[in-house]
Amino acid sequence: MSETTLGTETPQAAAVPHPLDEAAVGAAVEQALAAIAAAANLEELKAARIAHTGEKSPLSLANREIGKLAKEEKAAAGKLVGPARGRLNKALASRTEELEAERDAQILVDEAVDVTAAPRRRRAGARHPLSILQERVSDIFVGMGWEIAEGPEVESEWFNFDALNFKPDHPAREMQDTFFVEPPEAHLLMRTHTSPVQVRSMLEREVPIYVLCPGKVFRTDELDATHTPVFHQFEGLAIDKGLSMADLRGTLEHFARQMFGADASIRLRPNFFPFTEPSAELDIWHPGAKGGPQWIEWGGCGMVHPNVLRAAGIDPEVYSGFAFGMGIERTLMFRNEVGDMHDMIEGDVRFSEHFGMEI
Repeated sequence: MSETTLGTETPQAAAVPHPLDEAAVGAAVEQALAAIAAAANLEELKAARIAHTGEKSPLSLANREIGKLAKEEKAAAGKLVGPARGRLNKALASRTEELEAERDAQILVDEAVDVTAAPRRRRAGARHPLSILQERVSDIFVGMGWEIAEGPEVESEWFNFDALNFKPDHPAREMQDTFFVEPPEAHLLMRTHTSPVQVRSMLEREVPIYVLCPGKVFRTDELDATHTPVFHQFEGLAIDKGLSMADLRGTLEHFARQMFGADASIRLRPNFFPFTEPSAELDIWHPGAKGGPQWIEWGGCGMVHPNVLRAAGIDPEVYSGFAFGMGIERTLMFRNEVGDMHDMIEGDVRFSEHFGMEI
């Protein structure tokens, strides 16, 4: 190896040692070994490995310089750098084994389980009673041969009002009663009932139609003991030839007895709804009500208005239909004696546990 390669040509060259200078290589090895020995954990060892064996480390730079040497000088340079890199790799492997053993021993300490200690019991969760009740209602109607229909919660104003015979000046179409979605010209809103699903069902299905439409609805009510701005409904729709109020009453009476027992009965009181004619309020005789048997207002119902049938392309001269709707929260309140709407929405598992652990 030439004197130029060893960095001893002049005092000026000696001030900046050449990467292949024997003293420089030795110093690099000693620094690397000290850093490896000082590493207290695997992260510090990784940093030392990168610093002393990475592309910019002194030994890597020295190794690259070998390629620039004359052929007869490469063997001597290789004998200088090769053993140095071997010492580092051996030291790294040894220290890695030591630190991994220390880490594994610490994990055994940290994750040790005292099998004599009392276990920490985790309370099992419970399905929300509103979900259970909604499925119970759906099962009753599926058992009668009806279908379950669903629709979007952000709804077109036409489906929510116009197709259901709501006049342009109807109070329900005002901002104080309905959540409208901006921009106003989009004519979108958060549906105020699940009746739009009935309209969609009439447009999408062939008659006869028997569908139950459960789901979430939105109104600008203040949250209190008996009201909430977000609640759930189930609405039913039947379209066929020859249907009458007698069919409506028979369906609702069967449903009431399935929900409240064989002693339950219903009564219909005349009322007005834009989408049914004639219309009625539905009351239920609840024999197990808190405070004794009594009549309780449950929902609304009636024969589908001819204008609603026409909006869906169904000839009211050939077909007739009936519809009804009830609130799931209200049903739960008087069926299970829940006195405050807050209990249903606060998510306290202790409330849900009272209704069983159904899956």
